[in-house]
Amino acid sequence: MKIVVYAICKNEVQFVDRWMDSMSEADQAVVLDTGSNDGTAARLRARGALVTEETVTPWRFDTARNRSLELVPPDTDICVCTDLDEVFHPGWRAALERAWTANASQASYRYTWSFNPDGTEGVVFWSEKIHTRQNWRWTHPVHEVLQWTGKQPPGPKISVPDIQLDHHPDHTKSRGQYLPLLEQSVKEDPADDRNVHYLGREYLYKGRWDDCIRTLRQHLVMPTALWRDERAASMRFIAKAYAQKGDIPSAKVWYHRAIAEAPYLREPYMDFAMLLYGQTGRDPSAWEGVLYLTSCALAIADRPRTYICEANSWGSLPYDLRSLALYHTGRPDEALRMARLALEAAPSDPRLRRNVEFLEKKQENQD
Repeated sequence: MKIVVYAICKNEVQFVDRWMDSMSEADQAVVLDTGSNDGTAARLRARGALVTEETVTPWRFDTARNRSLELVPPDTDICVCTDLDEVFHPGWRAALERAWTANASQASYRYTWSFNPDGTEGVVFWSEKIHTRQNWRWTHPVHEVLQWTGKQPPGPKISVPDIQLDHHPDHTKSRGQYLPLLEQSVKEDPADDRNVHYLGREYLYKGRWDDCIRTLRQHLVMPTALWRDERAASMRFIAKAYAQKGDIPSAKVWYHRAIAEAPYLREPYMDFAMLLYGQTGRDPSAWEGVLYLTSCALAIADRPRTYICEANSWGSLPYDLRSLALYHTGRPDEALRMARLALEAAPSDPRLRRNVEFLEKKQENQD
């Protein structure tokens, strides 16, 4: 099979060699450079990439992605869309060829979107940017997705668990363009529930609490907004906005709703636990709520494959909060066990280490 990687870029020369090394298992790398002035295009060409330089005006991610896809040779069997700040683990091509079937149209694979400061994985989900050459187009100005355009339904989507793609971004780059692009996306297609959700989330990031609440409440009443994971996320974000406004009772109501919507996800329990943790200084009885919610979260053992999977909920936080709650409710031995599990999940965290040492000393004194 002919496998071609395609990408868009702008001023990412620091990633070129690492990216080209990672993508070298493909037959060809095709890149649309949208206006670099740092030597990115020249370095890519020196490493063997086929580079086209064009400016996309007005800027839209879907327009750029579609143009880069047009540059992929028509006889390509499998297209692999990545960004220059992403890296495949070695052997990805062989894994893809083993899993691919004659009538497959798309592949999903494991994607680590972020890493914690200690190098452990943060947000992990399954991406779907590997696909056949014909009858696909990217849509939406930002948070763009692949859309099938063929007259007949696409072939099956295969899962390739042996492919791992890591994201190592330049954190100095601004994402200020996201909000206007999301507003444009919702204006263009107000019936698209996914982008309404993303817009509400972006308002939360920007501290626009009332806009966040209004937009996400709109998302929840849309007839197509049926995915419970995303609905629960909207409810959590509404709760966070109310908490930022100082309306704790409303925040609690929305966290209860989020748990009821998706009781199989850790995130609603952990967000609610953090809210109660913030109340313990004024209301010590809130520790019991933290205990209950962390117990519910830790009872969920299977990490979901969707992007709605936050690093804190699957790291040291559930054990850490539970340890604190156990200690403050008079159960130091159980608190020590949880503190050790928290430290095991984040061994470089000095505060967690001090907690373990404190509880171990307390246990020794009791003995």
